[in-house]
Order: sequence, then structure tokens, then C-alpha cells
Amino acid sequence: MSTISIADILELPVQQRIQLVELIWDSVAAVPEAVEVSPELKAELESRLIEFERNPESGYSWDQVKSRLKDGSWRTA
Repeated sequence: MSTISIADILELPVQQRIQLVELIWDSVAAVPEAVEVSPELKAELESRLIEFERNPESGYSWDQVKSRLKDGSWRTA
């Protein structure tokens, strides 16, 4: 395996660094079973799913989330 240093990465233009991150993410997402999820995280996700199923209107739509991320209002919630 060839290695690349952080200094090498920082020499890349931002767009190329973003592309590198996307490639790395895609390589991880290609084998989701290789990502270990702790029992604590599994329990938290199960708890959140149960809460959502009890009250699906209590959350936010994807459009609401995007809007709040774009305008910065998530910082005041």
C-alpha cells in the first residue's frame, strides 16, 4: 500500500481533497458490514427509532433540516 502524508494532502487544492474524502467514504460504504457498531450506539439508535415510531411528527423533515443548516438556525435550537 502506498502512503500519503497529511502534508501531501494539504498541498492538494480543496476540491481535490473533497474528492479524496468522497472516494474514501464510498470505499467504506461499499462494505457496511465491516463497520463495527458498538452496543451502546445500537441501543441509542433503537431507542430513537422507537421514539420516532411512537411520534413521527416530533422530528424534522429533510427539507427543514437542510433549511436550518443553510441559515444557521440549528445553532439556536
